Amino acid sequence: MQHLNVGLIGGGFMGKAHSLAYAAMPMFFWPAPALPVRHTIAEATDELAAEAARRFGFERSTSDWRSVVNDPDIHVVDIATPNHLHAEIAIAAAEAGKHIISEKPLARTSAEAKAMYDAVTAAGVVNMVAFNYRRTPAISLARKFIEEGAIGRILSFRGTYLQDWSANPDSPLSWRFQKSIAGSGALGDIATHVIDIARYLVGEFGSVNAMMETWIPDRPLQTGGADSLGNARGGGGPRGAVDVDDQVMTMIRFDNGAIGSIEATRNGYGRNNYITFEIHGTEGSIVFNYERRDELQVCFASDGDDRRGFRTIYTGPAHPNGDALWPIPALGIGYGETKIIEAHDFFSAIADGTGVSPNFADGYATALIDDAIEQSAETGLWVEVPRIG
Repeated sequence: MQHLNVGLIGGGFMGKAHSLAYAAMPMFFWPAPALPVRHTIAEATDELAAEAARRFGFERSTSDWRSVVNDPDIHVVDIATPNHLHAEIAIAAAEAGKHIISEKPLARTSAEAKAMYDAVTAAGVVNMVAFNYRRTPAISLARKFIEEGAIGRILSFRGTYLQDWSANPDSPLSWRFQKSIAGSGALGDIATHVIDIARYLVGEFGSVNAMMETWIPDRPLQTGGADSLGNARGGGGPRGAVDVDDQVMTMIRFDNGAIGSIEATRNGYGRNNYITFEIHGTEGSIVFNYERRDELQVCFASDGDDRRGFRTIYTGPAHPNGDALWPIPALGIGYGETKIIEAHDFFSAIADGTGVSPNFADGYATALIDDAIEQSAETGLWVEVPRIG
């Protein structure tokens, strides 16, 4: 079995999630397509890197990400940094011949995303962007039903991603509120997940008509280096400007004739990780809510009039990746399992020499959609989504 040394750049929240996936993937998927070896982790300082290595089980640590990219013993570069570092690291890693997985959004801008896409295409390395929610078994099951024609021709898609971690105006000015680092706010941070799900289940976006708003114009300056993800720390200190969106809503015309909408906010009190979609087709409907992630609701037109209504399917062994997860339906999965499945698919692609999706092309396509949404929000007009090419 092939052993692949991983160099992880970034030891925060996503670094923890990826490290867990590398440790657990062979426990769930055995025999594993390849064994991830937690070789080196890079962080902002030597102290932070050493602490992350101890915590996440890496053999080595460094404060120089370039040493990870240039290490001939490293096979995979994993980018789990703030967004402004994605492009530089990914391009350098591609030029060094490393396989790459990058957290989402792929980049701050479509120009950066294109440069990353061009680099991995030229290098011929396996590449993946970590839109892990599409690895939720219920979402994979929704795609299976759609591909089988169970709901007929898709008519409409309605998606949301609602959170409340930044609703408090005295929560600190995380890098996620700074355009120079994040690129955008709710749009890039969370709406992109629903955009990816919509592309995965419905198809390509043709045009969009959007609104974007910033509800809280300034926040207390954050102390310490860790991303606090909005945990309130009082509002008595100096404040800095917020220059990204807090909320985005967009209507969609898909290339295949379907219509849709997506709404995302990080200011929705009472909503934790409320990723939902409802898809209506000529022969039925599908409903999903990530906060009940083991469930998929379906209604088929072929059901008799006396029994038509939504039924709940609890995902388990009979469903996508079910044989690798837990042996009884509705035992329950968590965020970690989506990352474990993601790691399996990524390492399978490396071992088999095949492609994997979502990849940098998908990340670039999403960035082009983001551009169109921002342009529409500025002009109030329908904007066509550019194509890769």
